[in-house]
Amino acid sequence: MKVLFIVGDEFEDIELLYPFYRVIEEGFQPVIAGKEAGGKIVGKHGYSVVADISFKEAKVNDYVALVIPGGRGPEKIRTLPEVKELTRKFFEMKKPVAAICHGPQVLISAGVVKGRKITSVAAIKDDVVVAGGEYIDAPVVEDENLISSRHPGDLPFFAQSLIKALKTFKN
Repeated sequence: MKVLFIVGDEFEDIELLYPFYRVIEEGFQPVIAGKEAGGKIVGKHGYSVVADISFKEAKVNDYVALVIPGGRGPEKIRTLPEVKELTRKFFEMKKPVAAICHGPQVLISAGVVKGRKITSVAAIKDDVVVAGGEYIDAPVVEDENLISSRHPGDLPFFAQSLIKALKTFKN
């Protein structure tokens, strides 16, 4: 079973790598989507990954969940129509969606935050509220299929909630 990670340049390295490897440890296959298949995506701290597929190639039916790491990456991909559509489809199908730090910027642009309990890095709290989300300052917030966390320090809680959702969705 595959888990889709949507990633843009200047992603927060650890917010991609920590859940990426936790997903593997639990027997799932992570897939990185970027602007173009085979394209190099460079993190804020210099770590790079190669996109397995492009955003346009990603099909929601092929994945059990969506993960959106933070950093500057979400800001760089949030306005792409294919990213917004992909994100909306995960919500429509009620599949788990996990966003950390600036990751909720993608959710805001996709129009899926209204009426949801959510957390994020404090710098985008106002954006979350203006988009209609109920901001909660906690290490992890779960609201139906949505999992959110504030920053790298919350990664143990974020990953734990993600793995729980994957196992629940799998069964």
